[in-house]
Amino acid sequence: MRPAGVCCERCPGATLANTRHIAKRRLLKAAVFQPQAGLAPGTRGASAARGKTGATRPGIRADATTPGRSANGVSERHSPAAQGSPASADGRNGHGTLGHEFVTSAAGYGPAPGNLYRAVTGQILDVSPQVIAIGDEGGERRFALTANATAWRGSALDPAALSRGDEAIIRLLPSRPGVADKIWANIGRVTGVIVECDSASLVVNEGATRSMQKVVIPRNASGRVEVMLPTMQPGYLIDIIGIRHPDYLEGLVPVSPQPRYHSDRVVPDKPAGSRFPESIADSAIWHDSAEEPYGVLGISYPAIDPAADCAENLAARFPPGHAPAFRQLPYLAVGTALNVRNECTSITWTLPVTGCAPMARLFNDHCIACATSPRGRVADLTIASFVALGGDLEAGCFSATLTIGR
Repeated sequence: MRPAGVCCERCPGATLANTRHIAKRRLLKAAVFQPQAGLAPGTRGASAARGKTGATRPGIRADATTPGRSANGVSERHSPAAQGSPASADGRNGHGTLGHEFVTSAAGYGPAPGNLYRAVTGQILDVSPQVIAIGDEGGERRFALTANATAWRGSALDPAALSRGDEAIIRLLPSRPGVADKIWANIGRVTGVIVECDSASLVVNEGATRSMQKVVIPRNASGRVEVMLPTMQPGYLIDIIGIRHPDYLEGLVPVSPQPRYHSDRVVPDKPAGSRFPESIADSAIWHDSAEEPYGVLGISYPAIDPAADCAENLAARFPPGHAPAFRQLPYLAVGTALNVRNECTSITWTLPVTGCAPMARLFNDHCIACATSPRGRVADLTIASFVALGGDLEAGCFSATLTIGR
């Protein structure tokens, strides 16, 4: 008699479908841990990718260490290094801001689908209605603009209205890597808890492992900001997009209505059932890349396995399993492969979990980028990942579905 739950090609009733189902369930058991309050670190199953946020992470980077190859061994024809620009240890090439192109494939996470966008970031040297050039004194890269190309710098504008010196993120078409259809200039974002406020500015805590952020809301934007963010008081949540300046963010566009509760009074939403879902649907957001290397690809997840010693929870001194969160989610280990589907564009890509999402787990808002998502945030993507999946940075979010995958 064969053990229960074991299938093979000679067993009666075994099919390709149920063999795949069992394999998938085994993968889930290996990567996913159901949350249990009060469980001490080290009492869960060992993870193959255990580590602390802030140390070397499994996120994919656009570094290129040899001509024509990325740091992950993936051919990258359009990367600066493939054109002869040396790469440095911090993820930037030898010419500072010259054309940091985000890779869209990685060894170990499967081939990148052909409908992924590419993104390049750098300082604008020249721009016209037809062409944009980025780089610095070390060289430049030029990209053609589509007839319908748009730009954003606080609001929508014509690409030709951008200025030299602007820090740009340029979105390239999937099938035409030398052609751009969207440019974001000096875009930044602050998501966190208000800790100080006065008539001129706010100070926002984005988490125990990140530095405080200053937000200045100009008078011409204060009306629409106050409608979405009515409680500008310490302890309340804020999520705002705007123009990044050296020492502050000029806050212009609230991402969603402000939750009405105080940040230390988050009431968890009870799950519909105790069974682990095949997929998780809610909203995906992006975070400002000011404190991470260019081109990191990955996803921060709101519920990291306590055994992985999430640096954010340790710094905030939360006991294992007791960090506040609006939505109860299954625990995932750092390094888990997640299939992320943008429901607005139907683009799906497998990304590694790279760390915690301490602020995303506090929000109970909807994303209305294309349709209304369920309440809650389940993914905090890097800019490179968000753009690759077809997200618009100024929208701040898209409806997403996450499933475990390799």
